[in-house]
Amino acid sequence: MELDALLAAEDATRDLDRFRALGRERAEIEPVVARFGEFGRAEGDLAAAIELAHDPQMREYADEERHAAEARLAALTGELQAMLLPKDPSDERNVFIEIRAGTGGDESALFAADLFRMYARYAERQGWRVEIVSESASDLGGYREIVARIAGNGVYAKLKFESGGHRVQRVPETEAQGRIHTSACTVAVLPEADPVADVTINPADIRIDTFRASGAGGQHINKTDSAVRITHLPTGIVVECQDDRSQHRNRAQAMAVLASRLVDRERRERQQKEAAHRKSLIGSGDRSERIRTYNFPQGRVTDHRINLTLYKIDAIMQGDLDELIGALAQEFQAEQLAELATEA
Repeated sequence: MELDALLAAEDATRDLDRFRALGRERAEIEPVVARFGEFGRAEGDLAAAIELAHDPQMREYADEERHAAEARLAALTGELQAMLLPKDPSDERNVFIEIRAGTGGDESALFAADLFRMYARYAERQGWRVEIVSESASDLGGYREIVARIAGNGVYAKLKFESGGHRVQRVPETEAQGRIHTSACTVAVLPEADPVADVTINPADIRIDTFRASGAGGQHINKTDSAVRITHLPTGIVVECQDDRSQHRNRAQAMAVLASRLVDRERRERQQKEAAHRKSLIGSGDRSERIRTYNFPQGRVTDHRINLTLYKIDAIMQGDLDELIGALAQEFQAEQLAELATEA
């Protein structure tokens, strides 16, 4: 295999960036090569079964083998088609996840904190790192807004379908009458932008302000102006970062968030234009769209885009998102395959 030869060459590690890129390419191709090998063996089994059927004494056994080989070929064909679908170039990127309280006041802010913990625990299960970029705490321990960076392998591929409106139905702790309240939060998942390749920010287009950061309830008050607020004047996008004690690092993080928001804005504008030609069930990332309901009294979570209801809300809120995320990814793949079939 050509990639194996390149990786095994004596001077392979001379250019470490190229070496790592070749390693990533090999890791991506290896499962496809293995599945294609299985496909070839299944074709051989089918041919052998057809040949065996010419012997009257072996016909019954040959028919069983033929049916098994045909079923295996059909399954492998579907798997190979899915594996060969065009990949989102952002799938391997880290993300910024932004969670904002919506309707529902204090209860919405508490739900925002619950959602953040859910994603943080899911990230922990995946071996990813979570860094809080900025937070605006509510009086009862929730978040009016929280922005975090999640870094690891294939983060955007797993979390990209989480953008949208998340609704919660439950009895708030402050509710004396035991009535169920409905509140909502919005989630935005932005792939981390490459500041060189993805976007160029004109220094004349931004205004940078510094201010003193303070924790919830006045704790850990910073005595220097280390917090940074960047305003992108053409779009009005405002980014704050106050998590680090270093103004330099806060500024760098805020610029990274701004770049990601600008790239996301451009992506959504492009998708809106494409939506005039085709309707995508999942990949829009429209934050005004209600995508999921968390009903605590009934113990269920419903994803409205794929009509999936799971009765395991406690596990999901503890970060057990694999079934939800897997179902969304499968539906997206089915959409892509259907679109390719209509274009063919």
